[in-house]
This record gives sequence, C-alpha cells and structure tokens, in this order.
Amino acid sequence: MPCCVFGLVQRTLLHTQDAMMLWVALLLFLSLPVSSTFGASVPGPTRTPRTSWKRKDISLLEFSEPGTFNYSTLLLQEDKGMLYVGAREAIFELDLRNVSVMNRKVVWNVPDKEMNVCAIKGKSKETDCLNYIRVLEVQSDDRLYVCGTHAFQPMCDVLFLGNFTLEGTQEDGKGKCSFDPAQSFTTVMVDGNLYSGTAYNFLGSEPIISRNRHPHGTLRTEYSTSWLNEPSFVFSDVVRENQGSATGDNDKIYFFFTEVSVEYDFLGKLLIPRIARVCKGDLGGQRTLQKKWTSFLKAKLVCPVPETGFIFNTVRDVFILKRDDWRESVIYGVFTSQWDNVESSAVCAYSMSAVQDVFSKGKYMQKSTVEQSHTKWVRYNSILPTPRPGACVSISDRQQGINSSLDLPDKTLQFVRDHPLLEDPVEPIGNSPKLIAKDVHYVQIAVERVLALDGQQYDVMFIGTDKGILRKSVVFEDEVHVIEEMPLLSKSETIKTLVLPSNGARFLYVGSDSGVVQAPTALCEKYSTCEDCLLARDPYCAWDTGKDSCVSLLQEPNRPRQNFVQSLQGDADQCPKGNSPSCEAYELVQVQPGSAFKLPCQLASNMAKALWKFNGKTLNSSQLHQYSAAGLVIYSAGPDSQGCYECWAREEVGDRSFSWLLHGFQIGLDLRPQSTMAGVDRGRGRAMNPKESSTAQPAGPNDSVLIWAPPIHLTVAPPVTNTPHVEPGEASAKYLQSNGSSTVLLFFTLLFCFLFLATVSYNCYMQYLPGPCLSMRAALLGRKKSPPQDYQPCETGLVASVAEQKKPNGVSKDIRDTGCEKGPSGSPPSHTARTSTPTEKPCDADCERQSIEYADADTPP
Repeated sequence: MPCCVFGLVQRTLLHTQDAMMLWVALLLFLSLPVSSTFGASVPGPTRTPRTSWKRKDISLLEFSEPGTFNYSTLLLQEDKGMLYVGAREAIFELDLRNVSVMNRKVVWNVPDKEMNVCAIKGKSKETDCLNYIRVLEVQSDDRLYVCGTHAFQPMCDVLFLGNFTLEGTQEDGKGKCSFDPAQSFTTVMVDGNLYSGTAYNFLGSEPIISRNRHPHGTLRTEYSTSWLNEPSFVFSDVVRENQGSATGDNDKIYFFFTEVSVEYDFLGKLLIPRIARVCKGDLGGQRTLQKKWTSFLKAKLVCPVPETGFIFNTVRDVFILKRDDWRESVIYGVFTSQWDNVESSAVCAYSMSAVQDVFSKGKYMQKSTVEQSHTKWVRYNSILPTPRPGACVSISDRQQGINSSLDLPDKTLQFVRDHPLLEDPVEPIGNSPKLIAKDVHYVQIAVERVLALDGQQYDVMFIGTDKGILRKSVVFEDEVHVIEEMPLLSKSETIKTLVLPSNGARFLYVGSDSGVVQAPTALCEKYSTCEDCLLARDPYCAWDTGKDSCVSLLQEPNRPRQNFVQSLQGDADQCPKGNSPSCEAYELVQVQPGSAFKLPCQLASNMAKALWKFNGKTLNSSQLHQYSAAGLVIYSAGPDSQGCYECWAREEVGDRSFSWLLHGFQIGLDLRPQSTMAGVDRGRGRAMNPKESSTAQPAGPNDSVLIWAPPIHLTVAPPVTNTPHVEPGEASAKYLQSNGSSTVLLFFTLLFCFLFLATVSYNCYMQYLPGPCLSMRAALLGRKKSPPQDYQPCETGLVASVAEQKKPNGVSKDIRDTGCEKGPSGSPPSHTARTSTPTEKPCDADCERQSIEYADADTPP
C-alpha cells in the first residue's frame, strides 16, 4: 500500500504545479493512521477535572413526559423567562427558572395517510414516520416559526404564543428542515429570514445551504461536490460585521460542517472540517448563478497537535462568543477524529479577525486534471477578476455602480461558481488545541465570559459528552484548567443540545433523548474550606470571610467585595489564617485493645493527596496501618496507637504546594470489660437502652461494623471542620473478619475434595479411566470382574489356563486365542475343554460382531 501511494504521488508530481501541497497531503495521510494507533497517548494540554461530583450531589431540575422522546430542540426566551422545547410530536413551554414546571403544550401529529406513505417508502412507522420538531425560531414577539420532519415530508407552521396553538398555515419544509430525524442539520433566523443547512431530498443525497422567507425568494448553493460534498452540518450563526464598518461590509452568516475532502480525493474518504460564509445581502446573480449564492466561500478548519502532526478532523459542535467589536469574537469548536480507535477529543479556539483575513485575502483553489484520471485541486495563481469573487458588496463597489450581487459581472460569478474553496486554512489561536481530553467524546459546547474579582474577564467553557457528563473549564492565557465534571443525565446517553443564557447565567439547559435538565453553572457551596474554594480556580466562586463559606458571586451581587477572597492562580495562601486547634479539640474516639478501626478522610479534589500525621509526625503506611481511598485503617489498636491523628490534604498548583487540615481525631483505648459494651449501637456510635439491645438487628451492608473485635464506644467532641462521625471497621478491612466465613470456606473445600475423590473412585471402578487406574483397581480388588451376560459365549471360548501352550508346529499359542481361528485346511482347529458340552462349542459365539473387551480386561499386565 505505501509503495502504491508513493508511486501515485511520484507520477502526479510530474504533472502538478504545486508539489508541496501533495507532499503535505501525503504526510497527512500517512500520519493519521499512525497517530490513531496511539490515540490514547495523543500529547497536548490534557487536563483531568479537579473535582468529580456525583449526580446526587447536584441540585438538578428535570422535565420529561411519558411517551415523549427526543427533546433536542431548545429555544431560550430570556425576556419572557421561558424555555421552548421541541420534542417528538410536541412543543413545550417551560419556566426558565424551573424547567420541571410546564406552562403549556401543543401536539403536532402526522396524519395516517402521510404516515402510511412513509412506511411504504421503507421507513419505520413507529419511529421514523413521526413528526420530530427540529426548528424553533423567533419570528416576532408573539410568534415562533416551527418545522418538523413530518414523516419524511418536512412541514413548517407558525406557533401563536397568545393561546399556544399552531395557526395551521402549513408550508413545505424542504430546504428548511431535514427529512430524517437522525440527520445532521442547522438553522438560524436572521432578520426574519431562515438560513438552513440540510438535505433537499428524501435520500439525503442533495445537501444545500439555503435562505428562505426572503422577499427576493429562495437562495441556495449549487448542487456540486465542489460546493458541498456529503456534509454533516453542526452549527450556524450570524456575525454583525456591518456595525461600525468603515467599508460598509455586510453582515455574514457562518456555517460549520464536516465534509468529505475534494482536494485529497486520491486518499479515500478523508473528512475535513469546514467553515463556510455567505453575505446577508446576497441576492444571487442576474444571468449566472441565478437564485444561487454569489458569496459562498468555504475554508478548512484545522485543529492540529504540533508535537505529532496529528489533526482532529471532525467538528462536532461550535459556539461563537460574540463581543461588541466583532473582530474580538472567538469561535470555540469541539473536534474528534474520524477513526474510531482514537479515543480523544479537542477544543480549539479561533479568532474572528483571523477568519475574516482568510476569506478576504486567502488564495483560491482550482481543479486540475492529472493523467486524465485523478482530479485534484491546486492553488489558483492567475489574476483574479474584480470585484473580488465571493466578497460582499461594499462602499467601493457601490461607487462603481455595483449596488447588489445582481450587478456583479459574469466573470466574477463564473469564478465563484468554479472556485468556492479557499486554500488558506483557518488556524487556531496558539496553533494548537486549548484542551485535549483522552477517552472522552465531546459533542456540545457553550461558552460564557465571566468577570472575576481581579477585574479580568475569563472564558468559561461548558462541554457535554456522549455519556451525559458536563465538564466545566476556564481558559487562561497559557493553559486551560478543568474545574469540575458532573453527570447530568440519569442514563449514559448523548447530550443533544446545550444552551446558555447570554449574560450572568446561573443555570444552563441540556436537551437529550429522554428529557430536559436544568443545572447550575457553579457549585461554590460544595467547597467546605477556603483552600478548596480558591484552588478550584472558578471565576464564579469566592470565599466569603464574613460567612466563612464559599459563595457564588452571581448570587451575592450586593455584598461588599472586600469580604471576598478569590485567586484564579490557585494561591491558597490568601486564605485567612486561624489558630491551629489543639488535640483536645479533635473528635474523641475510644476503641477496644486489639480492634481494627478506620478514620475517615474524604478528599474533594482529584488533584489532592491525603497526608496523615500522628502526634505531629508524618505517618507512613506499615503493617499496622494502611492508607485507603477514604481514610486511614488501623489494624490492631494498642497502647502505641493512642494519640492525635490529623488528615491533611496536599495539592500542587504549578511549582507550588499547599496543605491544609481536613479532619482531626483523638484516639484512646477503652479498657472497660466487654460486658459493659453490650448496649452500644456500633453502627451509629450511640448508646442503646436494654430494650433496644435485646431487639437490635444486625448491621446492614452500609453500616459500619467493627472487624473481629467487640463494639466500640465513640465519645464525640467538637470537630475541627464539619467532620463526619467516625465509622470504625468499615469495608476496607473486611478481610480481618471473624472465623465464621473461614469455617464456611474450609467446609466447602473439604466437601469438594471428598466429592472429587468419590468421582475418581467410581470412574476407576467402572473402568472409565485408562490403564494405570485399571491396574490399581485389579490390585485392590484381587479378582476379575464378571463380564456382562451377553458375552458368556465368547468367554467360554477362551483358554482355561494362562500357561504357555505349544501349537503342533511349535509356535506358542497366544492366551487370547478363542479357538475361532481357521486352521491350515480352512476348518476350525480342535480344542479340548474340560467343561464343554456338545452344544457348548466355543465357535458358536459370533466373535466378529460381539466385542470381547470384558473377556480379559481385569487381567493384570
């Protein structure tokens, strides 16, 4: 295969003006499979979430209705405080503050006739031939424009918000909505015009980017692989470039998708992420490109790993973080690889000014036929027509009499039709990904810019995965810090939609197949210590010295900022310093001598490590005590175990290390007789009265049970910091349990050995085992086993004595001779048997058809 590729490239280079491009393509082709082999070790700015929350730790609000699925279309109306949800055959109006509250609902079903037609075409009547709401756009203050797949016959209608009903003015949805509910699709409403990226036919083989509901009619792309080649649309949005523009530039609509490469077609189906652009004021051409885009251009989005040359070549979702000056807007995209064995994802950021430079100054590409068999794309090096092909009509163009695209010369329009692809790629900020995640597939992204206490603004990314997990990260100049991850969906399913309010978002909203989830943007109250709060490096959170707690700045807008402490550099030394508590202030734990117990210490951070101190000295693991994931286990309490135990958390940020005290315990020995301990509830550490003691139930699987020791008594003193009660003898030392389980194990072991020996003996006796066993059996039994009755005729034909007998010719006769052999004359030889009778002839038995394996089986060798 490599030889064929090199040969093809060598022949192609002889007829190509741009040889460098082909070598770059070859290196890309050869590097991708090699890099994919090491997908789990793709280098780059990989970050592990500092905190991993459980779903029960998060205050989530959910909405779903029985029998309704695919809640994938979400529309925020912040001014109305509403969230509109498009699902399968239903549209819901939910309260933006609490999505579990449904205000109104409208049902949009498919008539039986259309459903039957869909089924005849080979689609599933139970799933495909229903109406999936895929378009929810604001048409006016009191109306929404909605479209659905409508049994593979897309239809659109208007939803009146006054009484929340469909007006019934249905219109054809071709080019506005996808036919297939599983097909990629994107729309955006701009000034009452609907821009869509979808498929125009039932089979999905005719992709288009179109504009509908415009006074001048529909505008669309050419049906050509040069324009769109099997695209998978993910996002579209408008950038208002006309505001404050000195050149009179037009607003532009950007589309993001992944398509099959046309410039590297000799490499097979190599996927390429694209960004395409059209002008809002485009009206099509007068003669050339009638009803077609005259401003359609597309470029390549690259998200490379410079260390290896690996490129993430599939864009999954895009979010444009818009600013007042459009040049300062940033495009964030999540990328994966088309090769399944690359279990990695990446986030790349692009400057909008860099995108503008590529579309306004970049080189074009053109088709070039090589050896009449391979069509390739190479750079166009000739003189460009004027005005610049694909550019929006500007003030300078109007001064030349070109007031709209209808006035553009045919030469410019023909060039655009044949050269929609730009050579220059759009490269990410820093020429590398902001973030790389291993063993994770990112599918959705939303970004908000947050003002921190230091006066700086930081971009906070919310990224959804295909397992229903949300990751939150903050972007710094030289790194990305993954603050936390939280599971939002009860099932391990893909996050279909992720939307975020525009400013000061306290909640974000997630759509999936099973329902809608409302999640908080920050979990500041979960950090119990100042060090945890500051080391989280969350722009939403700060430590309130007045309340002595971690609070969200969005929820405390009126409190004086001098009471807050925040460090996005992770400087925990800024935390207020308090007096170190004495050992007498720690929780007092009394244990029986020789018992095993556990001191809990749960770390909130994945980056922190537990450090235990005993009487002020660092405690290392030994045979008497062992660190575990949730605390310290003491195997055998003795006089030397008494003292002060402290659990410290240690975390490194950059080249600095921070430590802080989490829990403290004072351990003492309880020397009272065991009889006085009978009334203690060891699972919860409280004293029971005699009635409770006589009726107490055994501890459940979640209760703490002392291991191979009597119950212990816990005397609680004031804890240091919200210390949970000590639970002695938990599952970390279950291997030290009493002899009950060991006795059961020994019994089953002996029972197995007995059954094994009995089985072997029986099979040996029944002669089911080979020769050595039969020899041992004969030696033990000392007699032959009686053969079955069916073999008596053959048994009587055996030689009575095992002594060697000579045949007439002097040849020894074998003891197995049954007398049935033929003599020299062909007649049976004569035999003399002491007990034979005229009717009992040895040759009367049919020795050829009856086996005689039992005749001498017991004879020892």
